[in-house]
Amino acid sequence: MHRVLVLGAGKIGALISGLLADSGDYAVQLADVDGAVASGVARAHGAGSLEAFALDASQGAALRRHLEAHPADAVISSLPYHCNVGVAEAARDLGLHYFDLTEDVEVTRAVRRIAADAATAFVPQCGLAPGFISIAANELIGHFDELRSVKLRVGALPQHPNNVLKYSLTWSTEGLINEYGNPCLAIADRRLVEAAPLEGLEEIEIDGTLYEAFNTSGGLGSLGETWGERCEQMNYKTMRYPGHCEQMRLLMNDLKLNHDRGTLKRILENAVPQTLQDVVIVYVAVAGRQEGELREENYVNKVYPQLIAGRLWSAIQVTTAAGITAVVDLVLAEPGRYRGFVRQEQFRLPQVLDNRFGSWYAMGGDKAVSARMVVEGRAGRQRRPAGAG
Repeated sequence: MHRVLVLGAGKIGALISGLLADSGDYAVQLADVDGAVASGVARAHGAGSLEAFALDASQGAALRRHLEAHPADAVISSLPYHCNVGVAEAARDLGLHYFDLTEDVEVTRAVRRIAADAATAFVPQCGLAPGFISIAANELIGHFDELRSVKLRVGALPQHPNNVLKYSLTWSTEGLINEYGNPCLAIADRRLVEAAPLEGLEEIEIDGTLYEAFNTSGGLGSLGETWGERCEQMNYKTMRYPGHCEQMRLLMNDLKLNHDRGTLKRILENAVPQTLQDVVIVYVAVAGRQEGELREENYVNKVYPQLIAGRLWSAIQVTTAAGITAVVDLVLAEPGRYRGFVRQEQFRLPQVLDNRFGSWYAMGGDKAVSARMVVEGRAGRQRRPAGAG
C-alpha cells in the first residue's frame, strides 16, 4: 500500500483522504491543526486505513517529527497556499513525493526551486484551475498544427443563486480572495504578460445560460510557459453569473479591501453562505490550423455534486479531490517516470479520465442527486462528532 500524509481536513482534504483510503491501496494519515476535525472526518469515512492526527504543519520542525515517527511515501497539501513552501521543503529533505492545490504563482515558483534535481516528484497546482483545466487544454492543443488562441474558463457556482453576488462560498475564502486580488498571467502576441485581476470582462453562453468571465490569478498554471511562444493568445478567466464582477470590483478596488484581506474574508464568511448544491463548469476553446484550415475545438463539461461513500459532496470538492488523487495515483504507479518539478500538462487527459479517481469527471450528471439528498435531510454529513452514532 502507498503511504500518504494528507495535510488539512477541510472541504477538500476530507474527500481526498476518503477517496484514497476507500480505494484499498492507500494507508492514509489525515492531519489537521485541529485534531478533532481530522478525527471527525476519519470517523465519518469509517475506513480502517485512514488515521487522524493533530498537527500544525506550518511548523516545519513539528512536520518533520511527525514524518519521522509516521513515515510516508508522499505528502499531499490541502492547506492554505501560504503554508505550502514549508511543506515542500520538508518533503525534499525527507525524500517524499509532494502534491498541492495551490493557485498562487509565487508559491509555485518556490516549489519549482525546491524541486530542482529532486529524485522524487514535486507536483503543485493539482486542483481544478490550475490543474485539470491545464490537462484538458493541453490535450486539445496537441490536435493542432499551428495555434492561434487558447481560452481556459472555469466556474464553481451555486445552482440556485439568490444574493447580490450571485455566489456561494464553495471552497477556501483565502484562495478566492487571492485569485481575485493578485496579478494574472496571460499570453499576448506570443509573450508572457501580466494582466489585472477582475478585468477582461466577457460573456459566455453555455447550454442557453449566460455567464460572465474575467481575469483571475493562477489559473493558467505553467501552460503559458509550455506553449506561449507558439500561441498568439492564451488566457485564463473565472466564470460567474452576470453582475458578480462588478460587485467584487466595488469591494476589492473601490472600498480598498484588496489591501485589507482579513476584513474582506470576515465580511464574505459572515454574509455569503456555503452550499453543497453547486455546479462546476469547465470550458476550453482552442483555435488554430489543422490540415491548413482554421478550426476550433472545445472541451465543455458540467460536474454536479456526487454521492460518494453514502454522503453528498459538492461539485468543487469532487472535481478538486478527483483531480489531485488521479495525479497522485498516476505518479505513485510509476514513480520512476516523474522526478523533480512536474507540470500538469505532463499528464494526458485520457489517462486522468480513465483513472479510478479521475473518472468522477465523467459527463452526464445533473442536480437531481443533490436535490434528493437535501430533501431527505442527508446533506452535510462529511464529519462525525465524537460519540455520534
